[in-house]
Amino acid sequence: MHEPPSDLVCSARGCTHHADFGLLWNNPSLHTPERRKTWLACEEHREHLSQFLGTRGFLREVVEVAQLRA
Repeated sequence: MHEPPSDLVCSARGCTHHADFGLLWNNPSLHTPERRKTWLACEEHREHLSQFLGTRGFLREVVEVAQLRA
């Protein structure tokens, strides 16, 4: 169960590119284990946003944006 955002623009600050990936994450100290929040990423920012979430232990999965609509 994830919460897809209403638009498909990259979540990186200042970026206006179309998102290609969904980064599904949760903060285990705030969210139940099955809850997924969603950040979007263009190709250019995928690695940076994934590292940001991964370093904190929040990143759960990276999927193509088309999978968010399914």
